[in-house]
Amino acid sequence: MPRILPWLIAVAVLATIPFLGLGNYYLHLLITILIWGFIYTSWSLMGRFGLVSLGHGAFLGIGAYTVTLLWNDAGLSPWIGIPIAMVFAGIVAVLIGYPCFRFRIVGHYFALVTLALSEVVRLTIVALRDNTGGSLGITPRSADTPNSLMALQFSDKETFFYIALAVWLFGLWIWKLVDRSMARYALEAISEEEDASASLGMNVTRTKLTITVVSAMMTALGGVLYAQYQLYINPETMSGIAISLQIVFAVIAGGMYVQLGPTVGAVFTLMLAESLRILVGHDVHGLDGTIYGLLLVLFIIFMPKGILGALLSWWEKRGDAREQAKPAPAE
Repeated sequence: MPRILPWLIAVAVLATIPFLGLGNYYLHLLITILIWGFIYTSWSLMGRFGLVSLGHGAFLGIGAYTVTLLWNDAGLSPWIGIPIAMVFAGIVAVLIGYPCFRFRIVGHYFALVTLALSEVVRLTIVALRDNTGGSLGITPRSADTPNSLMALQFSDKETFFYIALAVWLFGLWIWKLVDRSMARYALEAISEEEDASASLGMNVTRTKLTITVVSAMMTALGGVLYAQYQLYINPETMSGIAISLQIVFAVIAGGMYVQLGPTVGAVFTLMLAESLRILVGHDVHGLDGTIYGLLLVLFIIFMPKGILGALLSWWEKRGDAREQAKPAPAE
């Protein structure tokens, strides 16, 4: 109980935010942070074990477009579309992951395969312009009423805040389950020495494939949430290479190996994007991507543990220094 008490207090505090009268703009920022925090957490499930995917934008796009198209063209509620989208993303993850893991395509080569996947999905969406709207994007069909639970469309931001909060907490719970499971030790061993792990009886392919499928399905869920909140999606913002690289940057910046690190990365990237939008607007095309790239290099060199990881390391060192500075007890 003492361990879970701080979490319960934190959730209770977060649940009161809509009643503080912050205004729609700040509530929008918080919802966006929660959605992207969940998406970044989904990627970190793989990234923390050395499975660097540069194609998670593909799973994001699969989730968003599958649910939107099923709603627009077939009239299927997002509640039906969500499991279909997640299963679809899982199947794609298996089709890409199994041959990579089976034939030991790792490291840079695995990253390049996933990068190609992201571009393939983006080009497929563009090519199917009659259904997807192509590069112009698509808008989910409006529900018959302003607030429709069946269509997951709400006129007020407060309702979506609680939905985003619940999904974000679900992502943190999955992260903690993996962190406390035996799969964590197996994945850490595999990331350090794959051949030695296999010789000890570990099913390397199945273990890596399982975490990849879980990560892909969660990312697809994040794509659905983003599409239903924004009520507009396009291939560049949902499945392009840029969005895949943004996911990697945010997780590394926040802290890949800490539970709340991806969420800190979401706060950092959102504040950076908002600052750039206010200062330079859209006058300099591609400026945000350039800055993300430069910052990614700087974080990898000077702060590999990320913002939250570095802060926790500093706090631990500070505590150790205090312990060492205490006078020895008199005999």
